[in-house]
Amino acid sequence: MNYIVFDLEWNQSPGGRAGEHPRMPFEIIEIGAVRLDESFSITGEFRRLVKPKLYTKLHKYIKDILSYDEEVLKEQGVPFKDACTDFLEWCGEGSDDGYVFCSWGPSDLHTLQNNMDFYNMEKMHFPLTFYDVQQIYAEKYSKTHTVCKLEKAIEHLKLNEDRPYHAAINDAYYTARVMQDGGLGDITEKYVYDTYRHPKKRNQNIHDFHDGIFEEILGEYSTKKEALSDKHVTDIRCAVCGKKTNKIIKTFQINNTTCMGVGKCYRHGRMLSTLKLRPASDSSDSVFVVKKVVPINKSRFKEIRVKKDVLAEKKREKDRKYKERKMESDD
Repeated sequence: MNYIVFDLEWNQSPGGRAGEHPRMPFEIIEIGAVRLDESFSITGEFRRLVKPKLYTKLHKYIKDILSYDEEVLKEQGVPFKDACTDFLEWCGEGSDDGYVFCSWGPSDLHTLQNNMDFYNMEKMHFPLTFYDVQQIYAEKYSKTHTVCKLEKAIEHLKLNEDRPYHAAINDAYYTARVMQDGGLGDITEKYVYDTYRHPKKRNQNIHDFHDGIFEEILGEYSTKKEALSDKHVTDIRCAVCGKKTNKIIKTFQINNTTCMGVGKCYRHGRMLSTLKLRPASDSSDSVFVVKKVVPINKSRFKEIRVKKDVLAEKKREKDRKYKERKMESDD
């Protein structure tokens, strides 16, 4: 199995939303990657500049951080389909067991697939997993699991900064260095699911135990209300044995996109279920659900119970003020 540590540079409309193409807000202008073997040794590097088709003028912010300009892209860049085809073919070289993507954050894989769709290229397989090295690093070094910029991680690990940042090949190289020398341990079970594509029907739903988490991706629902009325969404199963738990804090909304609930497995203790309601379309109210269940201790359970009580009190106060205003307007 190869690890393909990749990074992208992309451009956007120099004129802001007014000049943005709705199907491709970010246009890739560089693909850079480092291939690692199973022991994280570097076995190859890949770089392609891409000649832009939609946004031929660089956005001011993008131009300020890059080491090349429009003329270089015009002279040295190749069409995206050629660059992407070369990249995907390169990814599979040197391993009979395939490859898995790694990146500093989840946005690169999303943008790559968006650009592939724009050019009607063959879709990647589904479901698609990858390693978010940024999040793995945060879980190792941040008490609150707060993510940081790549430069800060390299500085913290005291690694040689012998290449300039904000070139895709160099940022991919630095991400690979974090994997090599960051003391991240065995990352095998720390993969995450890419959600650029999501389940449309129940037989496509994803159910997986990994890294101490029971994860489900469920869809598609016409509204948030429909999603939260599905018992499969709100039921809480043990992250260890998979059996249904006894709910001790019913699922409640934290905000417009997040819900929480707690169940108790009589063999493995309390389990926190977190639901993320994500839009399934830009043009409708449909959603899909990313559900994660993890074991929690007594202290965390108390925090969640207090949080629910505080939110409930805020809602009661809001409802009370609304009724008062309505009575005043009726008078």
